[in-house]
Amino acid sequence: MTATAMATLPEPATAIPTCGVSTVLDRTVAAHGDRPAIDFLGRRYTYREVGELVDRAAQGFQQLGVRKGVRVGLCLPNTPYFVVCYYAILKIGGIVVNYNPLYVERELRHQVEDSGTTLMVTLDLRQIYPKVAALLGETCLERVVVCPMSGILPSVKSLLFSVFKRSEVADIPSDLRHIPFDRLIANEGRPKPVDVDPAADIAVLQYTGGTTGTPKGAMLTHANLTANTEQLVQWVGTIEEGREKMLGVLPFFHVFAMTVVMNVGVRLGCELILVPRFDLDQVLKLIARKKPSFFPGVPTLYTALNNAAATRSGVDLSSLKFCISGGAPLPLEVRMRFESLAGCKLVEGYGLSETSPVVTCNPFGDTPRDGSIGLPLAETVVEIRDPAEPSRVLGPDQKGELCVRGPQVMLGYWRRADDTASTFVDGALRTGDIGYRDRDGYVYLVDRIKDVILCGGYNVYPRIVEEALYRHPEVAEVVVIGIPDEYRGQAPKAFVTLRAGSTATPADLRAFLTDQLSRIEMPKAIEIRDSLPKTMVGKLSKKELVAEEKARGDQPVPG
Repeated sequence: MTATAMATLPEPATAIPTCGVSTVLDRTVAAHGDRPAIDFLGRRYTYREVGELVDRAAQGFQQLGVRKGVRVGLCLPNTPYFVVCYYAILKIGGIVVNYNPLYVERELRHQVEDSGTTLMVTLDLRQIYPKVAALLGETCLERVVVCPMSGILPSVKSLLFSVFKRSEVADIPSDLRHIPFDRLIANEGRPKPVDVDPAADIAVLQYTGGTTGTPKGAMLTHANLTANTEQLVQWVGTIEEGREKMLGVLPFFHVFAMTVVMNVGVRLGCELILVPRFDLDQVLKLIARKKPSFFPGVPTLYTALNNAAATRSGVDLSSLKFCISGGAPLPLEVRMRFESLAGCKLVEGYGLSETSPVVTCNPFGDTPRDGSIGLPLAETVVEIRDPAEPSRVLGPDQKGELCVRGPQVMLGYWRRADDTASTFVDGALRTGDIGYRDRDGYVYLVDRIKDVILCGGYNVYPRIVEEALYRHPEVAEVVVIGIPDEYRGQAPKAFVTLRAGSTATPADLRAFLTDQLSRIEMPKAIEIRDSLPKTMVGKLSKKELVAEEKARGDQPVPG
């Protein structure tokens, strides 16, 4: 690595320390008890109040039979309930199983049965509760802790919610299988101490997206999660702990937000400004009014803010100081537009559920390398291995599969020894991503192995095509997939949305790409749409488009 690159990196004073996850909260409560911890739609909690609620919930969970190794599900949006129950479960040695509250019943059922979740925490809303209740008695799920939405709102909003939103509240039976949250915390807050072995004890079962098969639970230990938290704290560098504000738009059930927003936010004594679901107008108002300094997000969030600034007056993002993009490749044009708008650095990182999640990140103290996902975090090694011969490690500028070693790497997959064995090579985690390292150690992601398009014996990487299209001034969002091609086997197809007021046609875009891509990379078809499918955490999604093309079969391809 060059001297210039090294000079811009945070310097870790010691090896990465680890501990039980709840210890991170306990230390912050001791140091910053009177500082604000959570702001949820105007209802605020101090760290001391959160700490007391965690202790009471922990004792309540113990009274319900939660002990070391018991799996407890959190099927919640970003609310104070998530923060309290998460740290309470981990304090007494339980295992948190994160559930997406927007999942359909079938998806919830699989995860409950695979993980062995016996207790679930959820909201009393009709949108969520009935799907969870349907699993009682039909699966291993035995009981549900029900959290009232009205109980976490400011007094006026709580009253209005009770009067005008009553139809959104589910009818909850009064039986032994349902435990109101108020009953859970009706105690003195003195849970029995539990010894947690950070390196051996599982803290979270984080289920993968399952886009290539049945979802699997990544076993993340207390050491994995606290190590990744400390790695990120060192990466951010010197800040005044207890004084920053963290905007929590990304959902905590997703590993990116769980670590980068919640755990890092708590470790730094940040005030967590929680947003239960992304609404552009609400987020813009919150940024203007609450003045957050940290804003982790996915590229589509930054794209939405860029587009808002282009069509509205008075968009103020000047309070932002630390913005980290993850979850999907960050187009260069999106980063540059956002940095110009906000006046702060937007750095791209990289990770996956199996690594708690962050592996690499661009330094805050220097200009990011265009197209790079950054440098490995402290005590993290990224190896580039030959996909055809995984035991062979490649050198600088050679493309291969990214493989990772570090304290944040999972134990393995829950009850899937064969999958675990095939995911590691010589002790390094195989990510399934293709990339390379330059001679300064910066890592570049080319694409997912499963997404590579095989065109007449050549590899075409969708990200390369997407980046080229993002350089067109009228393009807002892009997804590129492979479609069947009689001559080449496969060919790229691009799905595009345009900026407001744009009139570009597929022919215009194809002409623009003439000197941007090779002939083999040129899309066979370009389809302009009003919107593109996204995952529940806001990332652009390919699987729906792949399914559409498969269903289309032999029909002519437009564009």
